[in-house]
Amino acid sequence: MPVARERGLAVVVDGTNADDLSDHRPGRAATTEHDVRSPLAELGFTKDDIRALSKARDIPTWAQPSSPCLSSRLPYGTAVTPLRLARVEAAERALRALGIAGDLRVRFYGETARVELGARELVEWRTPERQRAMHAAVTGAGFAFVELDLRGFRSGSLNRDGAEPPRVEVLA
Repeated sequence: MPVARERGLAVVVDGTNADDLSDHRPGRAATTEHDVRSPLAELGFTKDDIRALSKARDIPTWAQPSSPCLSSRLPYGTAVTPLRLARVEAAERALRALGIAGDLRVRFYGETARVELGARELVEWRTPERQRAMHAAVTGAGFAFVELDLRGFRSGSLNRDGAEPPRVEVLA
């Protein structure tokens, strides 16, 4: 907001959409406090609506996986630090470099990284060879231990931690 005011901008907008309103988003309080507008949500546009309209207009990012703030990979109560965010970012970048497409999250649990993959990728990446590659990529980013979440990718999964016991496969 200070930058917006400095530049003479009367309104700041974000990319919140209607689907985001049904989930716990800690940053929403800050946007409300600072009068940030969310035109997509205000008009009722969902992620699917946005993708369909983008595809129809040949916008090249129409199928790009969502990429929320890296702090969403840290459990509530965990201090958000540049080092922690850098480890998560490096692990996700390394996994993408291996060829993992679609939904991907590396969740931070101290020295342990819990990897969530989309349904198709979860099946494809359960072979021993690919799991070794994933382990090397994630430990190369600074994590000591790597778990593959067998529940697969779940948007906002940290909002539901404790609702169901984790089912993980430890990668070595």
